[in-house]
Amino acid sequence: MNVFPDFDAVNGASGLAAAIGALLTFVLVIAVLMLIICAIAWGVGSALGNAQIVFRARTGCFVAIGAAALAGAGVAWANFLITVGDRI
Repeated sequence: MNVFPDFDAVNGASGLAAAIGALLTFVLVIAVLMLIICAIAWGVGSALGNAQIVFRARTGCFVAIGAAALAGAGVAWANFLITVGDRI
């Protein structure tokens, strides 16, 4: 017995998939830009000896990496659950 979700059962499912893909792309682009900006601020703050800038930039870098990881992991998790549903 093969169980798989019927994505064509809902009207507009292809548009929803395209919108989710666009949002994930937007999240990843923003996360990369945030990582670049925070890394530059971290370097400048470290060179100037300003601990507050370094702390905030380091926090921003970790948040950007976490956001990118969660966005990627969400897609991987959804694909995993779809394939598991096929094997049950």
